[in-house]
Amino acid sequence: MRLILGSGSPRRKELLATLGAEPDEIRSPDIDETPHKGELPRPYCIRMAREKAAVIEATAQEIVLCADTTVALGRRILGKPADEKEAAQFLTLMSGRRHRVITAVAVKRGDQLWQRDVVTTVQMKRLSDMELNAYLASNDWQGKAGAYGIQGPAGAFLPWIQGSYSAVMGLPLAETATLLTAAGYPLYRQD
Repeated sequence: MRLILGSGSPRRKELLATLGAEPDEIRSPDIDETPHKGELPRPYCIRMAREKAAVIEATAQEIVLCADTTVALGRRILGKPADEKEAAQFLTLMSGRRHRVITAVAVKRGDQLWQRDVVTTVQMKRLSDMELNAYLASNDWQGKAGAYGIQGPAGAFLPWIQGSYSAVMGLPLAETATLLTAAGYPLYRQD
């Protein structure tokens, strides 16, 4: 059984390794990630994970794992910022407030699809101008939903979470292990 990781995220690959799973191949899906008009964050995130899994071609002996992480402030989706200005807007909106991080995981084997999503509530401290500008200058915001990664420098801005730390990083470990096991992928195997 071959494992295909449908993501170019180095964090997802690292998190998979903690489960004893090493992807045999990485195939990044190419889909339109634009939210539909009026689409809410959780259904959007679930749809993204499913669509990513659907577009990756795989044989009957391949298990495909795809995920999507979305940051939600109320009904608003804060995706990957297009530039530093948008990153500053996202971080300013979240400063001193709670937001949700939704990670959906889809595992496909043949014509079967298993899916789970995890919602974690995160508190961001009130950011000073100095903290915001220093963080923006670090460029750590690039390519990250909501303009931050909990495992990087922005972790110092997050004094409280309720839910799954690994889901905020991009892959909820407990749920992913359950999905891979359901699809027949042997975790923690010893070669």
